Amino acid sequence: MPIPDFQTLMLPVLRHVGDGSSHSFASVVDAMRKEFLLTDEEMAIQLPSGRAPLFYNRVAWAKTYLKRAGLIDQIKRGELHISPSGQAELAKHPIKIDLRYLQTISPIASVPAVEETANDATLMNSSSGANEATPEETLDRAFGEIESALKNELIEIIKKCPPLFFEKLVIQLLLRMGYGGSRQEAARAVGKTGDGGIDGIINEDRLGLDAIYIQAKRWEGSVGSGVIRDFKGALDRKRAQKGVIITTSSFTPSAVQEAEDSRSYKIVLIDGDRLAKLMVEHNLGVSTAETYQIKRIDLEFFADD
Repeated sequence: MPIPDFQTLMLPVLRHVGDGSSHSFASVVDAMRKEFLLTDEEMAIQLPSGRAPLFYNRVAWAKTYLKRAGLIDQIKRGELHISPSGQAELAKHPIKIDLRYLQTISPIASVPAVEETANDATLMNSSSGANEATPEETLDRAFGEIESALKNELIEIIKKCPPLFFEKLVIQLLLRMGYGGSRQEAARAVGKTGDGGIDGIINEDRLGLDAIYIQAKRWEGSVGSGVIRDFKGALDRKRAQKGVIITTSSFTPSAVQEAEDSRSYKIVLIDGDRLAKLMVEHNLGVSTAETYQIKRIDLEFFADD
């Protein structure tokens, strides 16, 4: 079944701790897993950032909002138990507890999701008042959208630059990734091979024990298998075994297969999307605009000696 959103989890979490006993957060997560019949594969699904398991994160936020509304208390080392207010709410036999319900109990219970972001459709659906996204998921999705737009813009700018600039950009990227010797050594290699199938050469390591041959082209359409075969021929003439083909577009399935079938050569294909990802990852042509830190309570700090 689909992984329940954090608001759907609120009532089951409150019911689970409603026996008056103390419950560890891990036991609450496990109880919710069993109640919603989640598989191991579903439990392994991560947030888009990969920082935490998705279901674990949603249970954590359900707990956070219930605590802020005063329905549960959290004692040492993350032990949870229901409060008198929580017992009173369960006695009303609510059909559902969500952010709007919590706001009727305590005006500050759902401030970030309801009052401060009332017009934000990613957090609150105006018709139903519920959404799957926790605040962390919303941040992750927003970050993903920003990064996607950045990568698209990067490729568009690269396409408008002179061909020699693109070849030098590729060398700079490989240097950032740890390949090659000095920038001067790499720069001398660009466009100097005299072979139409090779646009540059860079050392695989700083000692120059092996060389990587590069073809960097801003193809408009998809790169086909013929380009890969021609590149193999260029590698053969250089008695080389390793090469990288980088493009701002994409590779056809037959091109990918042609590269994978190369037993005598190790050929890596980098399309526009992967090129932009690598540039962002290694801070080439981009700069940091803002930095946000998400912090959590350090339970160890508050643990008894």
